[in-house]
Amino acid sequence: MTHDADLDARGLLCPLPVLKARKRLSALLSGQVLRMIADDPAAIVDVPHFCAEAGHDMLACHDGDGGQVYLIRKG
Repeated sequence: MTHDADLDARGLLCPLPVLKARKRLSALLSGQVLRMIADDPAAIVDVPHFCAEAGHDMLACHDGDGGQVYLIRKG
């Protein structure tokens, strides 16, 4: 899937991946997609929760590139 922006959050621990995602998403237009890579084990819970609370769509989550790859569409 294509995406509009990338965020490498590998090496960051909770809550930094979500905080950086929030900041990166704020610069995007509604409907654009952020690809984030994170290796924090808590991100698997934190990212979907953040998306649900903030009104974003988590399009996909899979392992790859040394962590979990998240595709988030800005709401």
